[in-house]
Amino acid sequence: MEPTSKDQSTAATTTTTLADTSTSDEERFEDANEKAVDEVIEQVTGLSMGTSPKTNTSSSSEQTDKFVDCRSDPGSDEETLTGKGSAATAEESSSGEREDDYIDDESQRDFEKCLSEEERLANKAKAEELKAQGNELFKQGEYQQSADRYTAALRICPVDFSAERSILYANRAAAKTKLNFKPSAIDDCTKAIEHNPKYLKALLSIIESTSRRATLYEEADKLDESLEDFKQILELDPDNAEARAAQARLPPKIQERNERMKEEMMGKLKDLGNMILRPFGLSTQNFEMKQDPSTGSYSINFKSGAGGGK
Repeated sequence: MEPTSKDQSTAATTTTTLADTSTSDEERFEDANEKAVDEVIEQVTGLSMGTSPKTNTSSSSEQTDKFVDCRSDPGSDEETLTGKGSAATAEESSSGEREDDYIDDESQRDFEKCLSEEERLANKAKAEELKAQGNELFKQGEYQQSADRYTAALRICPVDFSAERSILYANRAAAKTKLNFKPSAIDDCTKAIEHNPKYLKALLSIIESTSRRATLYEEADKLDESLEDFKQILELDPDNAEARAAQARLPPKIQERNERMKEEMMGKLKDLGNMILRPFGLSTQNFEMKQDPSTGSYSINFKSGAGGGK
């Protein structure tokens, strides 16, 4: 049956109406999407403890308690803090140290350029809250969770609040020390020292952080680095008993270690020399090594009549 002109007119009208509706819906979707993107940028709150991020955007006055997380994936922090999703979000090294707690200060500084003063202060307040939670967990012996809280706080605490960030790094170093994550703890001690401004309270914190790092260096058999840190402490606090004791204790240990390393090196060189000389019927016993006391250098002389290689 052929469609009548009336049917064709009705179909055309319907098509036009649908096209207009589609266009209108598409425009509304784009407007809503742009608004949603703007709201997400302003309101990301993925670190709230045990609660989901708030999404009510009815008025700007309701946003004063918001903070902005500089991480691209805010949800991952809540999983880290609650211990959920650890397989997906918390990579660990063979020593058990977390590898997802790196803080990129420069990227964070760039991100914070777009924040208002109100947002920065809200971030600082949230960081203080997370630090307090970390302190409580540390007291309870929950050292990994404590370190996670300090990490979360560092990711939102504005970079120009140096004193606050220094304390967070020092606290996280203490938690990592309890977890026996010594290399990472040393890094955090270094960060704590770098962030500390030069005033009395900060100076005491510098001494504490440097002392902690020096102890970790010594435990890791990095004796030279440990001694340098203790020397720095004595420059800041000449009466520091721990640093004085270390300055007396470490030099003999360093000398003993160096002698041991020299003997090990000479033994390896002797083995290598015997392997090379054996085809010629010689050994290192055919040679005499003497050290020049004035320069510390060595000379090697051939000894005639010495036994050959074995």
